[in-house]
Amino acid sequence: MKFSRRKFVHLAAAAGAVAAWPRAAAALDYPARPVRMIVPFAPGGPTDVFARLLAQRLSEQLKVQFYIENVPGAGGNIGAGRAAEATGDGYTILVDGANFVVNPALYQQTPYDPTKNFAPVTIAVTAAAVLTVNPSLPVQSVKELVDLIKANPGKYSYASPGVGTPPHLVGELFRLTLGLDLVHVPFNGGGPAVASTVGGHTPISFGSTAPAVPMIKDGKLRALAVTTKARSRALPDVPTMAEAGYPEIVGESWFAVVVPAGTPKDVVALLSRETTAAVKSPEMAPRLAELGYEPVASTPEECEATFKTEAAKWTKVIHDAGIKGE
Repeated sequence: MKFSRRKFVHLAAAAGAVAAWPRAAAALDYPARPVRMIVPFAPGGPTDVFARLLAQRLSEQLKVQFYIENVPGAGGNIGAGRAAEATGDGYTILVDGANFVVNPALYQQTPYDPTKNFAPVTIAVTAAAVLTVNPSLPVQSVKELVDLIKANPGKYSYASPGVGTPPHLVGELFRLTLGLDLVHVPFNGGGPAVASTVGGHTPISFGSTAPAVPMIKDGKLRALAVTTKARSRALPDVPTMAEAGYPEIVGESWFAVVVPAGTPKDVVALLSRETTAAVKSPEMAPRLAELGYEPVASTPEECEATFKTEAAKWTKVIHDAGIKGE
């Protein structure tokens, strides 16, 4: 049987289309059942708060339930390790922060490799770290806090969401740069850390804005500065560290969506598109702004590039400060 060149091209195109059917069908069928979103920190912290907002919006957009599973412990290692063991089919998602890429520098062993065990989806949002104190502390500015700590070496402690989290690393940058005798007290998430400072157990806190903003507005915490280059929309009256006189103290939190390695690329692309639509939606945007989150919605490729630069940046801080995971 002889074929003309035109007929051959048509047949080849048809064959390619048939070969693509399984992948197209996978994308069209996904998600066909509830999707688990693992958060490797305790409920109430910044990662959990964002993940719940995202889960609700994705559920509405895709008409399938996206639900949160909190797996706290070991600075996010336990939850990330559980996600790494999951099947790469799109039905397990990990929502994590910068500790995802810096934990290998913190711990002798981690139950996952951020490059080998996961595929990046997006850097969804960023959030400022905020320096707060219990209102009983007799300070109204960062300078007054620094003077108080220097006058009472070893007396004061600060809470953070956990070892190696961006607020902790910014806190260590603060301590080292200014030569402060200040004790770090890590917690399993931003919620417990903020609660400790509200209770006066750790009178100072470096944390993300989400769990701190409600406490600040209620007068249960006093905000002294945010550690980003620009002021937070959620705390417009709170100065930046640069405005407070300490421009070298800069850092922010970011929250990424990743999936287990082997997840089909069309599913990754779908999740990236839907997450972008969620964080930029009119329904979600006001809530994000209120909590201090700034939408980013990077592509998977941009997300991967961010992972590399952030890992290098914070690994240096970890080594300089001699921080070790417990």
